[in-house]
Amino acid sequence: MSSTSIHIEGTSDDPLVHETAWLVGIIDTLLTEARSKAGLLTELSLEPVDRQAAQARLSAFCADRVLRHLSATDQALYAPAAGAGPTRLLVTALRIQHRIIAHDISDLETASTADRARAAARSLVTMLESCLEIQKSVLLPALAELPGADLPSLAQDMRTLLAGEPLEKPDELDVREIPHGQRHPRIFGTYARLAEGESFVLVNNHDPKPLRREFDTAYPGQFAWDYVERGPARWRVRIGRPTATR
Repeated sequence: MSSTSIHIEGTSDDPLVHETAWLVGIIDTLLTEARSKAGLLTELSLEPVDRQAAQARLSAFCADRVLRHLSATDQALYAPAAGAGPTRLLVTALRIQHRIIAHDISDLETASTADRARAAARSLVTMLESCLEIQKSVLLPALAELPGADLPSLAQDMRTLLAGEPLEKPDELDVREIPHGQRHPRIFGTYARLAEGESFVLVNNHDPKPLRREFDTAYPGQFAWDYVERGPARWRVRIGRPTATR
């Protein structure tokens, strides 16, 4: 082992500590910028032209930075956590907050008066503060302890997504050699990488009926499940993300 690959667990050289600090940092930075831009609308009395400019800047920031962060977080962090019992309800609650934030952003973009713009900005910041604080103080510690969810690897996925690049997508995921407690987070993480119309084949040594029930809970009506091979020693299931009906 080379000296460059050695680290002391729990120190800044530990990949878990380093990547957790990076994730916390991007959350803090995003929230600081959102508060600053929203403050121009909620705390200052601006002339109409200046208010409209501030509203446009905040809307553009949300469309670019906020929604991109939420999308990357959903794919990189929420998907593995959605498939595990200890964190399933947490992810459900966070995804509800995502929908509220997206609605607030839409209200901000279409607000035609100063009062409506201020109300949308206040609601947006309040929900964003709640969501990002839960990400930082609850989700990240939970992922660090979750079997099968390697937080440093998930942080790398976040970097890839925030840079606008796609994640690698395996055509087949064989979980037979993966310990049982680590399988479902890996499977949900793979599903999260799929675009509409894409799929992968899950290979298992038993009929994954419990996994099907977890998908029904986490992604109701949003996945395809087709048996390719039905045992007795090997089970193969094609799991996909259907193309949305327009």
